[in-house]
Amino acid sequence: MDERLAGRAVVEELYRVAYPRLVRSVYALTGQLSEAQDVVHDAFTIAMSRPHRLGSVDDPEAWVRTVALNLAKRRYRRRVWMDRFLRRDRPVSTVEGPNPERLTVVAAMRQLSPAYRETLGLYYLADLSVDEIGKTLGVPAGTIKARLSRGRAALADILGEKEETDA
Repeated sequence: MDERLAGRAVVEELYRVAYPRLVRSVYALTGQLSEAQDVVHDAFTIAMSRPHRLGSVDDPEAWVRTVALNLAKRRYRRRVWMDRFLRRDRPVSTVEGPNPERLTVVAAMRQLSPAYRETLGLYYLADLSVDEIGKTLGVPAGTIKARLSRGRAALADILGEKEETDA
């Protein structure tokens, strides 16, 4: 029983320390703060139910991040499937956030492919290194570097087009 309590204490400490970074990571993928918070809470619920699993990995935060990103992707696929099944169009939700410039960047990121959006979000919003992103996503560091470069270029093009249309 003491082992279980120790495992829960580890998860609680991880939640206290890593929650904001994890929400930013998922927010980069979903573009919706409330969705990101829900997904991270669900990931920690899974971690709390499996403290022994969390204790056996080298980087518990990376494990929870991977679980959260997988949950976000699963939710997105279910939503797309349900929309198709019901044959109805859903209104595009607005991005939460107080800063108009941030809204512009998040809206531009939504136009990127999921791979670029995910990589840029993990790098800039979650402050992960290229190697950490590669481990999280299961791809080589060279692929991460290429995604960062191409994603930045695509984002610059999108934001450049946006500025031209506003002028």
